Amino acid sequence: MREHIHHAAADGYKTGADTYVRGRPDYPPQVADWLTGTLGLNDDKTVIDLGAGTGKFTGRLVATGAQVIAVEPVPQMLDKLSAAFPDVLAVSGTATDLPLPNASVDVVICAQAFHWFASPEALSEIARVLKPGGKLGLVWNLRDTRVSWVPKLDAIVNALEGDTPRYYTGAWRLAFPHKAFGPLQAQHFGHGHTGSPEDVIFNRVRSTSFIAALPQAQRDKVDAQIRALVEGEPALRGKDVITVPYVTAAFVAVKSG
Repeated sequence: MREHIHHAAADGYKTGADTYVRGRPDYPPQVADWLTGTLGLNDDKTVIDLGAGTGKFTGRLVATGAQVIAVEPVPQMLDKLSAAFPDVLAVSGTATDLPLPNASVDVVICAQAFHWFASPEALSEIARVLKPGGKLGLVWNLRDTRVSWVPKLDAIVNALEGDTPRYYTGAWRLAFPHKAFGPLQAQHFGHGHTGSPEDVIFNRVRSTSFIAALPQAQRDKVDAQIRALVEGEPALRGKDVITVPYVTAAFVAVKSG
């Protein structure tokens, strides 16, 4: 299956699962209403958590009462998810090879994941397992660049991305329009990730796939750059607890027919 996974994900997430759990932000409360209202999840529905990772979004889906099937190709991430959610069916799979029957689920959710596999082939496979009128949800947590120091942090990270697919490039949008789906509809929610700088800044950056895949010496250099940024920003310097501002982008497309 490795040939179907981008090398940054295969290498970075293999070694960075623990850091991912500590460093990734949660999702805002408004997501609960989006899941039940816009996507219609309830205890009569079945939902795939596609590219589920360590299960950062899985708990949100469980809370709707729906039957949740978590699909993730990186074994180390899937192990973390299974330990956190032992009652969730967790299976190995990719967006172009879902181990499920035709028209078997009501909703497919990709949280922090769709940019990895955005393609007509993936959308066709997602459409295959969705029931007629089923919904595809795409969710991303994004640092809010309207806060002055955030673009400086992003610049440190972005300089190392190489060929890694990412939300902000917009390349994922090229998979749309797709004949199996109606138009994308978007909503945005603001929130913050509050905690120690070690977790909400350092571990968040360390959990980035292409950062986690770097040799130790280069990862140390990234840490040093971030440390210099923190020490140079009055809003961050000397703080035991900080809040990193985020915007959550949530999209939905309905399967035709």
